[in-house]
Amino acid sequence: MHGYDSTSYGDGFADVYDEWYSDVTDVDATVTRMVEVAGAGGRVLELGVGTGRLAVPMARAGLEVTGVDSSEAMLSRLAARALADDAPVATVCGDMVDELPDGPFDACLVAYNTIFNLLDDDAQRRCFRQVAARLRPGGRFVVEAIVPDEQAPAGRDVNVRSMTVDRVVLSVSDHRPDEQRTSGQFVEFTEAGGVRLRPWSIRWAAPGELDEMAANAGFRVERRDADMGGTPFDGDADHHVTVYRLGRVDAG
Repeated sequence: MHGYDSTSYGDGFADVYDEWYSDVTDVDATVTRMVEVAGAGGRVLELGVGTGRLAVPMARAGLEVTGVDSSEAMLSRLAARALADDAPVATVCGDMVDELPDGPFDACLVAYNTIFNLLDDDAQRRCFRQVAARLRPGGRFVVEAIVPDEQAPAGRDVNVRSMTVDRVVLSVSDHRPDEQRTSGQFVEFTEAGGVRLRPWSIRWAAPGELDEMAANAGFRVERRDADMGGTPFDGDADHHVTVYRLGRVDAG
């Protein structure tokens, strides 16, 4: 998508993110999972932290959380939420490859497809390597993502996301499986505000490809579930939560 960069998503969605995506990533299950992998009071790095929908509850649970996001608009909303909940979260305004803070961290989280906001294979691979460099030995990297439908046909699509008496949101998407890329716009029409464009773009990867990236960075798969709550992963799962551990994973 011409003109799209690392700040486009956050700046386009910051004001509606909590409204539109409150039901993605089970918050309570995520907090429980991160306490398990980081340990009580552990240091957690969250990539693409956004409005703090997950980071602030993790901080409330006693984890020491640092969040990275390239959007000042997202981080401004996180700061307000953290202040209101008296749950401090350290933040870094930067990208999740080349501007990560120094570690060591006990665990890192990249929730609901955020790894796919890195729009090429090289950036995703470098992200795994940069995370590995900031984890303690044996630290975990928790990746939550869709299992892409690799048989989905190429093409463009327009449909209605939502409609009320004074607001219509259209979803326009362009799916290019040969590039493992899907991009789109939410086009919002409101009686009071006119037209608002909210662009997004992802470069998706199947679990096996992510596993290979992780292995090259020194990680091994510790466990894979269909969701944060631990539903068993099988061939019908359309999402996965994979816990990668830095270094050797002992049998049993």
